[in-house]
Amino acid sequence: MMSGNQSLCTKFTFVAFSSLAELQIVLFIVFLIMYLFTVGGNLIIICLIWVTPSLHTPMYFFLVNLSFLEMCYITSVMPQTLVHLLVGTKTISVGACAAQMYVFAILGLTECCLLAAMAYDRFIAICYPLHYTLRISPSVCSKLAAASWIIGMVVESAQTTWIFSLPFRGTGKIDHFFCDIMPVVKLSCVDTSHLEIVFFFFSVVFLIIPCIFILCSYVLILVTIFRIPSAAGRHKAFSTCSSHILVVSLFYGTALFTYIQPKNSHTPDTDKATALMYTVITPALNPVIYTSRNKEVKEAFHWVTHRSSHRQMA
Repeated sequence: MMSGNQSLCTKFTFVAFSSLAELQIVLFIVFLIMYLFTVGGNLIIICLIWVTPSLHTPMYFFLVNLSFLEMCYITSVMPQTLVHLLVGTKTISVGACAAQMYVFAILGLTECCLLAAMAYDRFIAICYPLHYTLRISPSVCSKLAAASWIIGMVVESAQTTWIFSLPFRGTGKIDHFFCDIMPVVKLSCVDTSHLEIVFFFFSVVFLIIPCIFILCSYVLILVTIFRIPSAAGRHKAFSTCSSHILVVSLFYGTALFTYIQPKNSHTPDTDKATALMYTVITPALNPVIYTSRNKEVKEAFHWVTHRSSHRQMA
């Protein structure tokens, strides 16, 4: 406990890359390229689906939501990180830190729910194809997407408010590159052990339950695929799921490692490494995964570029 005459902390200072002072320009260039690539790649997917009538299906409706979410996800962290790599004083006000955590946490929880909704879409498409248009109607898609966003907003509003009701005193140094939950909680001058247990419980509930739902969906999907008599039919059915499986593996692999592992397993270096994975690498890989492994997206891209070239020639 800090002494009572010490003033409350009004700003935090990031010290994540303080030991890499000579490499900060290099990191700036690398992160800027990754950021532009991620935003540009996901924006291309959104526009491509928007202008291609054949992609106006539930699966690509969810993909538009995921691409938009990934753009927001990396934007909630990366612009500030880029600025801090160029300036000497890497500070953020407590209010701005709360806002960043709120947005980032909403997007993370929303992605958990959205990936589960996408798994449900694939489950119905493969296991109950004759009921697909009835069970996955446009209104159902809108409700599933809206529910994903609402759950993220409600849960993370409560969590962020709770965190920033804590008193913060002292130097306010965050050994991280953005306002993630546990690095900020560690700065509180009160005993947060009970709070960390609650956060662990929330992480288990809101990470594990969607993850279990996704795993169960894919177990049933695989059972159905193995019952398809022709190899071509099995390959076609599995190809519609492969991109989603890769994205889920990347997202949940890093998320579970970060938020479910025991407290004594956390170190600042591993936390920063995994945070870079799920804030920078994963959002950048998603456009690559969906364009390189999805035949319909590739065909739509060729159709759009071919049509554009003909218009220019005309």
